[in-house]
Parts: sequence; C-alpha cells; structure tokens
Amino acid sequence: MHLQKIAQPSLADEAWVSQAEPLLPRETPIDMPEQRLWAADRVEELQAPPTPIKVAGVLERRLFLVIGSLLLGIAATQEMMASFAADGLGVAEVVLLLLFFSLYTWITFGFLSALAGLMVLLSNGPGLSRWFRQLRLPRRRTAVLMPIYNEETSAVFGRIARMGASIEEIGAQDLFDIFVLSDSRANMELQELAALQRVRAGTRVRIYYRRRKENIARKPGNIADWVRRFGGGYENMIVLDADSLMSGAAMALLASAMEARPSIGLIQSIPTIVNARTFFARWHQFAAAAYGPAASAGLQWWSGTEATFWGHNAIVRVRAFAESCGLPRLAGPEPFGGHILSHDMVEAALLRRNGWSVHMVSLPEGSHEEYPPTIADHSVRDRRWCQGNLQHIRLLATSGFHWVNRLQLLMGASAYLTSPLWMLMLLFGILAGLGNSQAAFPLSPAPWLIALTVILLLGPKLIAMIWLSVDEGLRASLGGTRKVVATIAIEVPLSMLVAPITMVNQTVAILDILRGRPVGWTPQRRDADGMSLNDALILCRLHMGLGAALLAPLLMGVGVPIWTLPVALGLLASPLTAMMSSRVDVGSWFADRGLFNVPDGVAATSRADTHTVDPVGGRVSMARALMERLVYVPARL
Repeated sequence: MHLQKIAQPSLADEAWVSQAEPLLPRETPIDMPEQRLWAADRVEELQAPPTPIKVAGVLERRLFLVIGSLLLGIAATQEMMASFAADGLGVAEVVLLLLFFSLYTWITFGFLSALAGLMVLLSNGPGLSRWFRQLRLPRRRTAVLMPIYNEETSAVFGRIARMGASIEEIGAQDLFDIFVLSDSRANMELQELAALQRVRAGTRVRIYYRRRKENIARKPGNIADWVRRFGGGYENMIVLDADSLMSGAAMALLASAMEARPSIGLIQSIPTIVNARTFFARWHQFAAAAYGPAASAGLQWWSGTEATFWGHNAIVRVRAFAESCGLPRLAGPEPFGGHILSHDMVEAALLRRNGWSVHMVSLPEGSHEEYPPTIADHSVRDRRWCQGNLQHIRLLATSGFHWVNRLQLLMGASAYLTSPLWMLMLLFGILAGLGNSQAAFPLSPAPWLIALTVILLLGPKLIAMIWLSVDEGLRASLGGTRKVVATIAIEVPLSMLVAPITMVNQTVAILDILRGRPVGWTPQRRDADGMSLNDALILCRLHMGLGAALLAPLLMGVGVPIWTLPVALGLLASPLTAMMSSRVDVGSWFADRGLFNVPDGVAATSRADTHTVDPVGGRVSMARALMERLVYVPARL
C-alpha cells in the first residue's frame, strides 16, 4: 500500500481553518514533576513502586558478556605486551596497550552479544514473544504521537493517512487517537493544517494537531507538553519519529501487551527500514534485514527488564512516564549542560529507577522507520547523537539507576569514543614507527591473535550468514543464496571503506563538542539524489588529508602497522564513496540485479507517491546547504 499523496496547500486553504472540527480535544492534565537526579536532592516519588517482571537467568547472561569481553581483551593485550617485553614498557607502549584493550573489549562485547543471539535463534527459532501470538484489541485508549520539526508536509501526513487507514482496518478507530505535535516554523503552520484537513476527510480515526510557539527542550519538551495537557485521558502513548510508520495491528499488539502486564512502563519495538532509495540507504536496509535478527535476539537476551528506549516506535504507559520522566535542565552551558539531548536512554533508566519494567521486543511486522539517504545526512544525525551520548557520561552518577542502565549509558558514549581511540592508536603507531620504537605494533602478531581479531571483526556478519543458511524464508526474501552471498561480498569491503570515514566524522564531532560548540537543532533531510564531485571533495578534504598522512609512512617504508593501509585507502576514496552512495540510480542498478534485496514487507516505497523528489539540477545547492548544517565542517578546524 502506498502512502496517500497530499497536495500542496494554497492561500485559499486558509478559509477552512475557522470552520474545521477542533484541532485538539478537551485537555485532561496530568502532573509531570521534574525529576531529581542526584542523591543529595532526591526523594522517593513513589509510595508503592510496581513489581517488575522477573527474567530467569538474566544476571548470568550479563556476566557472560561482561566477563567474557574483559577476559578476551586482557588475553589479547597480554599478547601485544609480550612484543614489548624486551625493551620494557615506555609511555608510548602503555598508551597503545590501553587503547588496544579498550577497543578490543568493545568489539568482543558486540561479537559475544551476536553469538548469544544466534544461540537463541537456533534454539527457539525466529518465533515471536508469547505476548504477540494473537491479535486482540485493547480496552483502553492509546495516543499516537508524531512530533515533527520542519518536515516535508506531504510525506509526514502521507504516513499519518496510511496509519489511520491501518487502524480502521482492524476496527480500532475509537481506541487510537493520532496527535501531530508540531515544532515547525510559523510559516509552515498553514501548510500543515491544510494537509491535516485532507487526511481527516479520509479517515474515521481522530487526528489532532498542535504547534508550539516556543520549541523548549526540543522533542522531549514537545512530548512533555502533550503529557501535561492531555496525558490524563490515555492509558498509553505510542511515540513515533517523523519518519516512523506503524500498522494498526502493531499498535494493537503493543497496547494489549501493556494492558495485560501492568508493571511494564515501556515496550520498545525493533523497527525495520523502509523507503530506501539511494544506494547508501539500500545498503543499510539490507544490512538491517540480514544482520539484524541475531543482533536483535542477542540484545533482547541480555537486556531483560532493563531494556533501552530509542525514542520512537515504542509504547509508553502515560502515568509511569509522567511520574518518572520529567527531565530537568542540567546546570552549565551546552554541550554538557542544558537540556538533555539524547533523552530516550535516560527516560528508560528513570522508568526503571521507579520500578517500571522496560522491555525490547520484535513484532511480526508493522514497525518501520527510514534511514538517512547519504553519508553526509547520516553524519548530521550522528553528530547530534554524539553530543547527547557524551552528555550521558555526566549522568552515570545519577542516583538510583540500575547498573545495567548505567552500562547502557556508558556503552552509548563509548560507541563514539572508540573513533578517537582508534585514530589515536593509528597515530601513536605511526609516530612510534617513525621513531623506530617498539611501540609500533608488530607487523606479524601471533597467528592466534590475528585469527581471533578477524573472527571478532567479521563475526557478526559470519553469524548472520549462519542464521541465513538456517532460515530459508529470510534467505529467499533477500534474493536467495547466490544473491545474498554476492551482496555480502560487496557489503564487507564497502563497510571497510566507510568505517574510516565514520571514524573521522565522529572524532571531529567530539573535538567540536569539547570546544563548546553545541549541535543546535536543524531539520533532517529525508530524501536526496546525488552529490556533485566538487561538493564531495570539499566535504571530504579532511578525510583525504589524513589518508595521505597515513599512507606516506607506508610508501616511505617505515615500519608501521600494516592495518593502516585499508584505513588510508578508505579515507582517500571518501569523496567517491560519498558521491556514488548518495545516488538513487546506483541503488536502482543493484536492485535491478537482485543485490541488496530486502523482504517485500520492507521494500522501498516509491516517493513519487508521497512527495516531490529533489531534482537532479538541485544537487549542488542541496549539498552545499547540507554542508552548512555540518557543525564539524573541516574548514572550521
């Protein structure tokens, strides 16, 4: 089913506004107190906290991951240390070993989590949780919240129209109300209201609209404003992003699960990626479909009742959220002070602090999101996440957090800290090699360490291939054995090309953050088609410069680690990678040959049915506009 096309409004549409049905229902306020984060300020807000659902063996699962990662990291580091034993350990050697241990432990944790997921799948199959074996309608009302910020109106309301139709199909139009919570500019309000009128005319589902005049605290402030004004009238709220899409059946399954288990505060679904058009988005759409089952199963296996929240495609108990998740403004200026940017993980931890269970589940279908269309768009979003996740370091000492929630906050920050650690390790290795120091990692480490490192790095992909060999249905939906193998053979080197680009982007983002440059709040670009070579060269000039610096010692015959070669080549090729992966025709070329295929349920929906695609002639100006949104443009360094 394609999204309903919404025509662009004209000034003549203004006449209907005063005659339309009310934009909002009667207010049903609920108190949402600001939470006290620190032990000295905190008082117990709940008199009788709910009893969380017990998950048998979850402690042992977590210990397996944590202890296993530490043991493998220590063993690998000891092997590297042995190569330095002859001359003793200097400062450079100690720094390199600490960097190596941090990175090795990180990749080991990811591998062990995926391996656990594979064991779960082999034991139980890809079966659903017992919560979702039968579709039934809930008894209580749920609000579906879609916060938007200067989005393309026709695309947003097209998704709303599709969700409204899906809710009607299951006969739940009296149980789900949709709220469009706009933080858009004032000059977009008329356009959004005209689109709202057209969607309302085609559905029996109640659709409401509110635009805030002041965008206080971004998305969490937008949600909190709704909770305080209307939360008292609903048992649950399904929180979406502007690019989210959920079916009525998925909403009913989540609401019914919440209704049957009153101690659950939040259920996070694992969405699939849809509407991928560019090669970059198609690649990640395939990767999510192929590699996602084992990774998701592993994540659910150890998260238990302390799962995290991704901020969208999740259902939340309104009362629990109101009493637990009023976010305070942190003291000090941005980027480490001010409003909490990556609010979702903190809200999950606050729910769990007050006794509510937080779960992550896989739904049979119907929970979707979109992916950034280009490397540059992904970097814009990643820059915002980077600042928010680094802000979490300050929140690790929050009073009352479960240790798993603290671990998740630390892991979120570590996901970005690995990039500068990787870069530091490369630079230290080269500098040590130029100085003829043993601190340059040996060119021929022990064979067992080489084999283990390859297994850990490629392990999640190997694990996914093992599961694909078992799951015939998934393998067939991805194009069959030959197409899957061919796609992965392309995807692996492509990942190797993009990884150094991400390393540089995240490292420079962290430097910007440490220099006190907050991310700001800019609209996300949901669609694109191409980037000129000139813009790609400008955007990637820092990457190319670093690539040349890494390649020069190798060309000079300096004894530096050989693994700097793929990093250098990936950085030198970054303009071509960015340019080609941003094109729709490249993605279509692969799709026409059955490569980077995805199951029919998540196949790309033609955006010609939803909104106007950016014309090819506008590529240069759009790329330049995008570069202006990148806080960490190399010219500013």
